[in-house]
Amino acid sequence: MGTVALGICARVKDAEIALLSPETRSDNERVDQLLHDDFAEIGRSGRLWTRDEVLAMLADETRGESPQTAEWQFRELAPHNVLVTYAIVREGDVYSRHSSIWDLSSGVPRLRFHQGTRVAEH
Repeated sequence: MGTVALGICARVKDAEIALLSPETRSDNERVDQLLHDDFAEIGRSGRLWTRDEVLAMLADETRGESPQTAEWQFRELAPHNVLVTYAIVREGDVYSRHSSIWDLSSGVPRLRFHQGTRVAEH
């Protein structure tokens, strides 16, 4: 896996953080733009979600605050494909780890795959 240019890291991180924000999550058109047509997700519960299921779930989601994140890493998997990993933290403790594959072949970041994993209580 290769390193990723700082400008690409910033664009992908901004897109990932946007998908975590209540403002974006409540904007079906914006979420639609960010999710690749072939998007799939494995949620923290282990459930496999399709693109259409995620769009429908977000339309009914109760809005909270944007989570705090840490431990961001970026790796190029192939030209125009970036693996992003990060943690969502609560009061300084990691409580879930996330990985995403972003596709930049269209010139804008589009999320192709996401997985969240709960971290056991310490």
